[in-house]
Order: sequence, then C-alpha cells, then structure tokens
Amino acid sequence: MKLSTRTEGQLHIISVMEDRIDAAVARAFKEAMRDMIEDGPPVVILDLGQVTFIDSSGLGAVVATLKLLLPDRSLTLAGLTPSVDRVFRLTRMDSVFPLFPTLDAALAAQVPA
Repeated sequence: MKLSTRTEGQLHIISVMEDRIDAAVARAFKEAMRDMIEDGPPVVILDLGQVTFIDSSGLGAVVATLKLLLPDRSLTLAGLTPSVDRVFRLTRMDSVFPLFPTLDAALAAQVPA
C-alpha cells in the first residue's frame, strides 16, 4: 500500500497513491495509517484523489483510522472520485466524515476565519 505524507502546521496530509482500497489491501492500509498517525497534528486529511474504488473492507479500514484518532484528533476526507463519494454517501458515512471534492477545498476549510 503506497501512501505519502506531509505536515503543514496543524494538518497531517496523507495521500493514497493507489487506485483501490479493497479487501486485498485493507489490512495493509490500516497498518500503514496507524503508523503514520501515531503522533502528529490534530487534523488528519486523507487525500483519496487517486482512489477509484473502495469496498466495505476499505471503508472499514478508513473507519478504523478514525477510531484511532478519536477523541482528540479528527479525520477529513478529500478528493473523492464520484464512485468513492457514492459509497460514502450510500453508507451514510458522509454524516461521520467531513467530505471535500478536492484537497484544496479541504485545506481551505481548515483555515480559521
């Protein structure tokens, strides 16, 4: 599972560099995320811009990441492709995660007014 990470102030941005988060990679994704978020800024933005497919195992891995961050840190999802966005909305996970169509939109939403 290829992920890239960078920190910008109070933001930890993790980009998924794969086109799928499914049963075949969900465990590796969850472990990589756990290692990356162990210590870091309070806001984690997961950039899913390259992901074109996510199944229930992948969704579960993203939820597991959120559980690792709570209650003191947050997880925002950015760059959802239409098919990935549809999965999050159909499963009502859009009520659990802040969803943004682009990474830039997610970053802009984090800037204090």
